[in-house]
Amino acid sequence: MSITILAIESSCDDTSAAVCKDAKILANLIAGQKVHELWGGVVPELASRAHQLNIVPVVDAAIKQAGITKEEISAVAFTRGPGLIGSLLVGVSFAKAFALALNIPLIEVNHMQAHILAHFIDSQPEFPFICLTVSGGHTQIVLVKDYLDTEVIGETLDDAAGEAFDKCAKLFGLPYPGGPLIDKHAKTGDAQAFHFPEPQIPELNFSFSGLKTSVLYFLQKEQRKNPQFVAENRDNLCASIQRTIIDILLKKLEKACKERGITQIALAGGVSANSELRRRFNELGEKNGWKTYIPKFEYCTDNAAMIAMVAHYKYLKGEFTSQDCEPLARYHL
Repeated sequence: MSITILAIESSCDDTSAAVCKDAKILANLIAGQKVHELWGGVVPELASRAHQLNIVPVVDAAIKQAGITKEEISAVAFTRGPGLIGSLLVGVSFAKAFALALNIPLIEVNHMQAHILAHFIDSQPEFPFICLTVSGGHTQIVLVKDYLDTEVIGETLDDAAGEAFDKCAKLFGLPYPGGPLIDKHAKTGDAQAFHFPEPQIPELNFSFSGLKTSVLYFLQKEQRKNPQFVAENRDNLCASIQRTIIDILLKKLEKACKERGITQIALAGGVSANSELRRRFNELGEKNGWKTYIPKFEYCTDNAAMIAMVAHYKYLKGEFTSQDCEPLARYHL
């Protein structure tokens, strides 16, 4: 008997719906939200309102694109967390109502676990492997022992790498979202032009708050001497901060693999769309003779296909949730 999952993702500012049949993605649609660009960051209330407008047409379009009927759906999966509570509420409420109307099971999914299982959409990493998960809200090193068996062995103690990219981009005068623009400007910049301190954090953990502060103080100092410093050095600044953040990430990843004796590495999360991180990640694998995995670009940023993959393996194990399930802004792996 086929397993057909309808999956909903609404953890931040993208409303996404996907249909998965026997672990094969039939549709994966995403509605973005441009309104946040006016404010320089995601405004939670505006995000939840936009989800309310988008969720019905996105789900309807995904079902039609998949070429199925509602009656063929075996279960409804949704992101329970982590994320913005108002955004999560929209997705959770819709999933509950949809499942109740069709009398089918509900499956809750951890957003970070979904980023990891995005690798199984188009490839099949062998267990165990280590996944560096890098997004706007989270930075983690995860030991993946099986589809649903993971262990966080390192994580950020404060800000995430994606947040550091966006906030530094703002200091450089770039609009939101700044991460992709740093990637763009860095291509024509000198990555060795400026050197910023790397936080000395023990074990496999990260910290990015001090790095942001050092960039702020550096710019204030230089702008006192030359008010046009940022404008005249933007490409070099972007390339230098990008190199620094990637250095921090990959040094910890390499340390984790060598300590655990793991020879397969994976990269996931929205920041894994960064072209330089992808290039250097693969370079790290080649240097050490490790096998590397990176999802396709459309599965790096928030999407419902990755939610569907987790749900498929949960369905096989009969791991369903009840109508009493509530969203969790903080939801640890």
